[in-house]
Amino acid sequence: MTPTRVVAFGGGHGLSASLRALRHCVPGLDLDITAVVTVGDDGGSSGRLRAERGGLPPGDLRQALVALAGDHPATRRSAALFQHRFAAAGGGAAGGDGGAADSLAGHAVGNLMLHGLTELLGDPVVALDHAGAMLGAVGRVLPMSRQPVGIEARVRGADPDRPDEVRTVRGQHQVAVTSGTVESLRLTPAAPAACAEAVAAVGAADWLIFGPGSWYTSVLPHLLVPGLADAIVSSPARRLVTLNLVAEKETLGLSLPDHLDTLRRYLPELKVDMVLADSKAVADPVAVERAAESLGARLVLAPVAVTDGTPRHDPAALGAALVPVLGADR
Repeated sequence: MTPTRVVAFGGGHGLSASLRALRHCVPGLDLDITAVVTVGDDGGSSGRLRAERGGLPPGDLRQALVALAGDHPATRRSAALFQHRFAAAGGGAAGGDGGAADSLAGHAVGNLMLHGLTELLGDPVVALDHAGAMLGAVGRVLPMSRQPVGIEARVRGADPDRPDEVRTVRGQHQVAVTSGTVESLRLTPAAPAACAEAVAAVGAADWLIFGPGSWYTSVLPHLLVPGLADAIVSSPARRLVTLNLVAEKETLGLSLPDHLDTLRRYLPELKVDMVLADSKAVADPVAVERAAESLGARLVLAPVAVTDGTPRHDPAALGAALVPVLGADR
């Protein structure tokens, strides 16, 4: 039997949670996993590398690689090395941006390695495949585009003293921490070229998975890349949306039905087969079910959060919920 080919879209911690959950599916399912990662990050170590040396911001790509790293002790050590972040010289706190006197402070080793591999090999996809081999990755990590993008949003109330004013907020980090209400989202350039390998993976997939993650800065950007959006719409794959447990700062005031509505707003042709949500996170199951049905989807409720009360998905629980979903047609 051929493996079930799964493509997961996102970035940062949300995509990492999804990939770790898919790893937990492996004993029950034979999966071929591809992660397609946003390339709009402009904060911290990634932002510094992008500003100083150009190229793709490596942080979200690194997180996806580490989530897929193999279980051999040597590869686990390599994964730990990729995640190691340099402290400031002398043992002080590095912070996200480091300092001018200490160029390594705040950088994750994996970010530097990915940037170096890209310079050495001349292609970020080749570099990611090489890094994946170093980590014994059980899947492939691809950027949504070979060119970095900017994320811009029209935000109402970005200035608390002018709650009705709508202004443009520029940069992934600034959009992510805005205190206003995001009214529209766009990329710069407006139509970046889709990564050809990502388009091919989408076309060959059995399942496409969106979320969890920062909705405006990690999930929706994929729908704004024309070549990728066309591939998503035309793919014969089934589509699953995993909803967040709580609203993030960028989506405060956005209900779970609103999260689903934004998918249709930015890609009206999108059809979804299943929406997965934590049973305790859904305050109004009827409203979420109606929003899911508007996309053509069935709502599946399952306990997928960690049990300590923090708003984090439990990879094992999420994986357990995914097994019957992804294996439904096998």
